[in-house]
Amino acid sequence: MDFMSFDSHEIGASVSGLVHSVETCGTVDGPGIRYIVFLSGCSLRCKYCHNPDTSFVRRGNEMTAGEVLTDIERYAGFLKGSGGGVTLSGGDPLFQIEFSRAVLSGCKKMGLHTALDTSGALGAAADDDYLSLTDLVLLDIKAGVPATYRAATGGDLEPTLAFARRLAALGKKVWLRYVLVPALTDNDEDVRRVAEFAVGLGNVERVDVLPFHKIGAYKWKELGLKDPLAETPEPSGAAVARAKAIFTDAGFSCVK
Repeated sequence: MDFMSFDSHEIGASVSGLVHSVETCGTVDGPGIRYIVFLSGCSLRCKYCHNPDTSFVRRGNEMTAGEVLTDIERYAGFLKGSGGGVTLSGGDPLFQIEFSRAVLSGCKKMGLHTALDTSGALGAAADDDYLSLTDLVLLDIKAGVPATYRAATGGDLEPTLAFARRLAALGKKVWLRYVLVPALTDNDEDVRRVAEFAVGLGNVERVDVLPFHKIGAYKWKELGLKDPLAETPEPSGAAVARAKAIFTDAGFSCVK
């Protein structure tokens, strides 16, 4: 399909959004080789955010869905051949719901596997039609105890849980992600509650325990923002192993 001449009304190609950046050969945000679109905007304010330039400050290039799809189309054959596809990340793609819908729709018309990387905090904005365009959801559940969730993100846990239940009811495949932050989300009760919740869903294919890292620390400084976890160390190997054990004891295979 030539996206330079497609019907803009058919796939919403004229819808504009703010794109922070793209990665053309991603290998961790879904199966196979991924074309990853990082969208600006997020409703949460996570203390451990490694992309504050997409969340706390909305930076990026204004593009139409058609422009994004035109670039994706260049890689379509390669992506299909690797068993991969396109992942929308951010920020949170649900923050730009109509723009991300248009991109997902175009990707499906190319026959590409699609994945949505989200916290689920804005899950109520994604109707069933939107979710029908998504083959896989990479769901970040930040904590299992509501008070911890609010301390870590500034938001409420329940919208994410409600979104997860909807995904389960729809039979949508989920890869669950849990970021382990010392003295914040690394307590056993938070991890155990997430594991127990995930077991009850029945659609979680895998769990990734992601150790907190300092890779994005420089961005806070560049933006003139105070890094709330500047003094927080990365978790020990023992702490990561303990969190993984809680998930494996619940019956999950922790790939990371």
